[in-house]
Amino acid sequence: MHWIDVRSDTVTEPTLAMREVMQYALVGDDVYGDDPTVNALETQAAQKLGKPAALFVASGTMGNQLALFTHCQRGDEVILGEDCHIVWHEAGAAAVIAGVQLRTVESQNSVLAADEVERRIRVGDDIHCPNTGLICLENAHSSGRVIPLANMQSIYSLAQQHGIPVHLDGARVFNAATRLGVDVRAITEYADSVMCCLSKGLAAPVGSILAGSHEFIALARRRRKILGGGWRQAGVLAAPGLIALNDMVDRLEEDHANATFLAQQLAELPGISIDLSAVEINLVWFSVPDTLDVALLMQQFELAGIKANPPESGRMRIATHWQVGRHEIELIVDVLRRCLPGAPFKSNKS
Repeated sequence: MHWIDVRSDTVTEPTLAMREVMQYALVGDDVYGDDPTVNALETQAAQKLGKPAALFVASGTMGNQLALFTHCQRGDEVILGEDCHIVWHEAGAAAVIAGVQLRTVESQNSVLAADEVERRIRVGDDIHCPNTGLICLENAHSSGRVIPLANMQSIYSLAQQHGIPVHLDGARVFNAATRLGVDVRAITEYADSVMCCLSKGLAAPVGSILAGSHEFIALARRRRKILGGGWRQAGVLAAPGLIALNDMVDRLEEDHANATFLAQQLAELPGISIDLSAVEINLVWFSVPDTLDVALLMQQFELAGIKANPPESGRMRIATHWQVGRHEIELIVDVLRRCLPGAPFKSNKS
């Protein structure tokens, strides 16, 4: 059965071209540094992200946590948004791996105010206080919001004044660049290190990139080994990553357009609440009525061949990607329409 999977853009299957290059990829041993395909991926990724060097890692969480582990000393404090991915969805890894504590900042529509960040920077050498070791930003945010460049610039300038590095969780940074209509380097210039995912909307089967200075990446490579993340014949995974970087970035605008189309369709459904202005990339968030029969909705999604996450606290998220077009969106909206309270329900089960 062919499923329409809108749970996330992490569910993307590799394209036919990706499957073909995996079969014939040149390989070596990456721990020895002689896998030519991995080396090519890291070189191209560094160039695209505007950094001197890059490192291929297994996942976005590994890339983020490796950045904390590399930038910080144990006992340091990391300033970041209270609603960011590192806080909410990385299993408390910052405490386990880097041995740091997180000091959160309340965001407004996923944007951190520079003065609130500055207020949390530890100044002086009071022995009772931890040192501020890092500031983390996220763009595009996992809420689907894109952070304005002026905001990133103000926080980066502030960090430089205090001698604090900035790490960018850029899991969807190419989505952010597409939305802003800029080269991705216009975003990454306001960070000392950046992580970007190849396995979300870019459709590679696995892997992320961590980029930064030569010195930072050299230390991160050693610490990746500590985490058990040293690759061997990883060229078979790096080859589709090259296609992700070189081909799939250019089609992200299509995903964004489909997300906007979905949002417009949802806005016409009775009982659905959605902020159309908040749909900035490929993630669509909306509220469903309290009276919605969630079990029925999920049953009907399954019968229609649709995989979706159920509502949490009345909110749902649908992600568009290269395998979700207008036809798939119309099917999703039709199922939701039939399941809404007051609708003349008609099962699509034959």
